[in-house]
Amino acid sequence: MIDKTCDSLERAVADIPDGATIMIGGFGNAGMPAALIDALLAQGARELTIVNNNAGNGETGLAALIREKRVRKMVCSFPRQADSHHFDALYRAGEIELELTPQGNLAERIRAAGAGIGGFFTPTGYGTLLAEGKETRVIDGRHYVLESPIHADFALIKALRGDRWGNLVYRKTARNFGPIMAMAAKVTIAQVAEVVELGAIDPETVVTPGIFVQRVVKEAA
Repeated sequence: MIDKTCDSLERAVADIPDGATIMIGGFGNAGMPAALIDALLAQGARELTIVNNNAGNGETGLAALIREKRVRKMVCSFPRQADSHHFDALYRAGEIELELTPQGNLAERIRAAGAGIGGFFTPTGYGTLLAEGKETRVIDGRHYVLESPIHADFALIKALRGDRWGNLVYRKTARNFGPIMAMAAKVTIAQVAEVVELGAIDPETVVTPGIFVQRVVKEAA
């Protein structure tokens, strides 16, 4: 019997090793798997490469992971915001690396990994520092930059509900990066508000099929 549910957040992240590349879903706080991040903090993994839309907000979630110096490198689109002071301080001190990626490129690089695409050409970034060292090409008279896919060891995502097979549905904009990150990681761990019985989710509404999810864990009440 296929049952991908975990009985605790701690067990869900227990095997994440030092040096892992982890995708974390969310657009700011919308869709951020805060409970899984807290469990990862308690678990102790270090030297992590984190792929996320931003570099953390305030004192919780990803910001807390950065504050505790557990992140070696950030791959993101928006590293600086009014409340991203922990990343800002560590970056200025040379204690954290940054790979800045325009948001459209970030999404497509993640999607390309999940789709098995070896790379793609995009005009975004051409002629800027972001294109340094990358292959460029003129296609139909327009300049393009070759971007590579982003793969991850783990993806931590948040969904509204899931079943024991790992089928997921999301709540409105909390969906954001979750579906493509689930496809691009070797192990996808989904934090859900509710675990439902098989058949309770209409197949027509499933956004992330269970084939892309390895673990489902219910967030604490």
